[in-house]
Amino acid sequence: MFVDGCFWHSCPEHATRPAANDTWWAEKLAKNMARDAATNEHLQQAGWRVVRIWEHEDPSEAANRILKEVTRSRAEH
Repeated sequence: MFVDGCFWHSCPEHATRPAANDTWWAEKLAKNMARDAATNEHLQQAGWRVVRIWEHEDPSEAANRILKEVTRSRAEH
């Protein structure tokens, strides 16, 4: 499970970018997103389930998503 910040991980609902150094920030945030995707892929190939939670998500809803993944995983094994 990862809890991603809306700014650093470019949340589709709340992503923002500073006006100063726009090009640098665009590259930095794109690299963060690419790293997240690569991390997800690496962990999934190793047999892990990846759950990403946005910082703005309701904690109860996030916990329910995690519970569903754990339950699904246990049912498969």
